[in-house]
Amino acid sequence: MISVLCSVLFGADAVSYRVQTSGAKVVITDDANLDKAIEVAGDARVLCVDGGRGGVADFWALLREGAGTFATVDTAADDPAFLLFTSGTTGPAKGALHAHRSLLGHMPCIEMQHDFFPQPGDVVWSPADWAWIAGLMDVLMPSWFHGVPVLAFRSVGFDPEQAFHMMAKHHVTNTLLVPTMIRLMKQVPNPRSRYELKVRSLISGGEAVGPEIIEWTQDALGIRINEVFGQTECNLVLGHNAALMAPKPGSLGQPIPGHVGAIVDGAGNELPAGEVGQIAFRRPDPVMLLEYWNNPVATRDKFAGDWLLTGDLGVRDEDGYFWYRSRADDVITSAGYRIGPGEIEEALLRHPAVRLAAAIGVPDAVRTESIKAFLVLAEDQQPSDALAQEIREFVKTRLARHEYPRDIEFVDSLPTTTTGKIMRRELRERERAKAASGHQTKSG
Repeated sequence: MISVLCSVLFGADAVSYRVQTSGAKVVITDDANLDKAIEVAGDARVLCVDGGRGGVADFWALLREGAGTFATVDTAADDPAFLLFTSGTTGPAKGALHAHRSLLGHMPCIEMQHDFFPQPGDVVWSPADWAWIAGLMDVLMPSWFHGVPVLAFRSVGFDPEQAFHMMAKHHVTNTLLVPTMIRLMKQVPNPRSRYELKVRSLISGGEAVGPEIIEWTQDALGIRINEVFGQTECNLVLGHNAALMAPKPGSLGQPIPGHVGAIVDGAGNELPAGEVGQIAFRRPDPVMLLEYWNNPVATRDKFAGDWLLTGDLGVRDEDGYFWYRSRADDVITSAGYRIGPGEIEEALLRHPAVRLAAAIGVPDAVRTESIKAFLVLAEDQQPSDALAQEIREFVKTRLARHEYPRDIEFVDSLPTTTTGKIMRRELRERERAKAASGHQTKSG
């Protein structure tokens, strides 16, 4: 049996795509999502954990009616176990098929990154959805493996004040938060004096963890972030733990024991220290996908020889630490320069008026592309041309002059995946649609 995980945050189209693409035979849901499940199930049977209705069977009643014994089935480490769909940051979501070995492959990183997990009294919580690789294999399954309690709490969106309240009320000691969530938590005043927090370890990843997050976490929470790197196809393969290695704030760390990483070119040739290329990992690897579900072309293109290409650009320094630059497809080409958006966004986020930021390249007749920034302002700030110019000058003093955003648009929110990653692709598509229609949005 292969499990296919779907987030309750998905709309009907997203669930239908996963059910139909996977060929699922059974859909198990709760009452809150039952109507959606019935709508998208097609030929699949629908079971409800909150009781049956309308021709839908009660999941628990079926279990009680079944035989009291069952025959175990021998499985090999490489046998398929679960199917997770990618975040869709670069196109339609693809189903990454993982093997039974995946859990054991995750354990060295979890145990190291959570500061020698588990410790007596540990309680784990993360808003990471269990239908995401981080929620499933960074939080739920490793905690169950060690018998550590996991706080389960479902909310429609991420509320930073509520996050502090939940962690304090339930004495959470270990958490995983993506950088966007931490940036929202920065808006909460005086968390250490207002909440009796027990958090001893914090893992973050999914996006670049910038200096402003590292500094705030140390100052406001009194803990150090242990950054990790991975993706749905090959998760938790880089990381660092300040207790075991000299910390380099902002780096992705080094390959976790049991994994081999490198910086390679498009043909899979390893590049020397200091040279930018794709972050890659060598197979066989216990956390690496078996294949993209029913997609041999995408599976083939994911590899260059035995190197899995992550699609993320990075550099390795002389000490073996990896540093993230950007998604390969997020690179901005301007006036002959190749510019990653991460550094621009980090500079923008250092301005006190900026709450969230995303940078993309937009067509420019002279420069090929120019840099445009989309900014969500702090609650006490109002958009204005003067503020936009102030932010431009602020970035100019911190980065090269070709790296500042010539165009700034103030927005109420940024498009994100269900895992909290900013969808720059959607912003680029919006800009292309505006250009095609001749419409220009007023910006700072």
